[in-house]
Amino acid sequence: MDTRLLRTFVTLAKVGSFTAAARSLHLAQSTVTVQIRTLEKELGIPLFDRMPSGTVPTRAGVRLLEEAEEVLDAVARLRATASAVQGDPASGAVEGQVAVGAGDSLCASRLPGVIAALRREHPRLDVHLDAVGTAAAVDGLRTGRLDLALLLEPEVAEHDLLARMIASEPLVYVAAPGHPLAGRAADWDELTRESFFVHEEGCSYSDRLVRGLRGVPGARPRITRFGSIDAARSCVAAGLGLTLLPRVTVASQLAEGRLTVVDGPEARPVPVQLVRHHRRWVSPGAQVVAEALTQAFDADS
Repeated sequence: MDTRLLRTFVTLAKVGSFTAAARSLHLAQSTVTVQIRTLEKELGIPLFDRMPSGTVPTRAGVRLLEEAEEVLDAVARLRATASAVQGDPASGAVEGQVAVGAGDSLCASRLPGVIAALRREHPRLDVHLDAVGTAAAVDGLRTGRLDLALLLEPEVAEHDLLARMIASEPLVYVAAPGHPLAGRAADWDELTRESFFVHEEGCSYSDRLVRGLRGVPGARPRITRFGSIDAARSCVAAGLGLTLLPRVTVASQLAEGRLTVVDGPEARPVPVQLVRHHRRWVSPGAQVVAEALTQAFDADS
């Protein structure tokens, strides 16, 4: 049986539509359709019901889903073992591809140095970094597109994911040096009269800030959301308002005097969660990457 068909089956079952499955697998939608029909014909049973609201696994499809995931994990283990046998076992070298998903703030600050160090130490290990939000990271872990994810979340309550907190990132309110609130204390009432440029919806610390601003009686805060932290940071540096970001993402701008701290209401540090799928096999390469990430955050704490 062609394992590509099983990968497509598992992905479609997780994301719930042919369009989303094609996007996740980087295939044409027609290819996904052909692969599912081929697998259904080979197995002799329908795997999905095509509903107006989306694609839903049949009862048989649900029963076969876990079996398909186990087959894919077995194939991954077989390939890893073959690579180890082919290489030099005494060298301790690892190889293969590891896909890591993380939020924009971590991709721009913490992770480039970690990946550069991994490439020097393990030149045959190819680490792919994908800047994604929490929802996309969870989807990537479930479909197998991602091996690991780093989430800036207080907790990860998804039953099929395993999360381990490896660090916490301090948060800081910042403004341009010439802003009226620059370098002094400000309460919620004062902040609600300002413009805020924050990360996109789904970012835990940005969402918490927005709830705090909107929770002030009679407040109508001016909030602009961006998919890029760099865009929010640039607007603030131009004197257009304030933002709340992990300190590491504005460290250079603070040191250079392009931004300055505003002493706002308490902003609890946001935990960094290292996450993987609880049933999916962790390759030797993914184990090395997970250890490197943990050590890097430990060193910076």
